[in-house]
Amino acid sequence: MTNRWNKSDTLVDDTHYMKQALLEAQKAGERGEVPVGAVVVCKERIIARAHNLTETLTDVTAHAEMQAITAAAATLGGKYLNECTLYVTVEPCVMCAGAIAWAQMGRLVFGAEDEKRGYRRYAPQALHPKTIVVKGILAEESAALMKEFFAAKRR
Repeated sequence: MTNRWNKSDTLVDDTHYMKQALLEAQKAGERGEVPVGAVVVCKERIIARAHNLTETLTDVTAHAEMQAITAAAATLGGKYLNECTLYVTVEPCVMCAGAIAWAQMGRLVFGAEDEKRGYRRYAPQALHPKTIVVKGILAEESAALMKEFFAAKRR
């Protein structure tokens, strides 16, 4: 991964890659899945794209983050992703935070906070201690997708 982590470069790059995660979230919503999307970036290149597949696969572990981590590890041929950044539209749950920790993800960037099920509520120390966390990138857009999805379910 590049060492361009100053605020101006990171904000531009993070917004660009979060838009890609939002596209994945939209795909999930179109399939009737909770609209969460993720991409993994390594050395300024997207190496994995994923979205929730829990309904499609009838698998409660098929969260966007889990799918993205698996795909990224396969692409790189190794289980550690310490030179990668995971972009996800919604704050990961405890299960996904554990997987992010085991993968030793270099950075985690998420959009909307999840006050009900997010890892920071139940296990704020779950991530690897070296993982850098950035929150709130395109949070409004990410939250809007979720609100629209659940509002449509209630109609």
